[in-house]
Amino acid sequence: MQETVEQYKQRIIGHLAGKDPLKVQATTAKQIEKLIKGVPKSRLTKRPAPGKWSVVEILAHIADTEIVAGYRTRSILGNPGGPIPAFDQDKWADAENYAKQDPHKSLEVYRTLREANLRLLKSLKPEQWKHFGIHSERGEESVERLAQMMAGHDLNHLSQMVAILAPKKK
Repeated sequence: MQETVEQYKQRIIGHLAGKDPLKVQATTAKQIEKLIKGVPKSRLTKRPAPGKWSVVEILAHIADTEIVAGYRTRSILGNPGGPIPAFDQDKWADAENYAKQDPHKSLEVYRTLREANLRLLKSLKPEQWKHFGIHSERGEESVERLAQMMAGHDLNHLSQMVAILAPKKK
């Protein structure tokens, strides 16, 4: 059964569990780099189950999501109260052929975009954190909430990659 928008928001924010969203975001790329270092591409491209993404696909997804988060943050800051479009991650995965992406290049794109987005977030005035846009699926979403969602999104996908790459029990 597909989760509702509210269930998704609660699940993603739940990963954060009181952690500082900027600190989480600042450490994710390095954690992923350590996780995939020396792992054969055959393991990185193996799907854990039918219909579930491989590590390679997750890495391509988080790189794309970082593009989206940067755009959304800048849209909110430039036009508070304006619309924030959703995107269909599965259509993006198909269109960009996530399964065939180079995991190390996806990680580098993610890291570069994340650094730029964190630089922006760290430069904000306190009142700018409260600026919001209207997400087409999730409703009102502030810069602060978006930062929390991105950190929770990181932790969600990091735990998925850890599980996929965990040694198989015999």
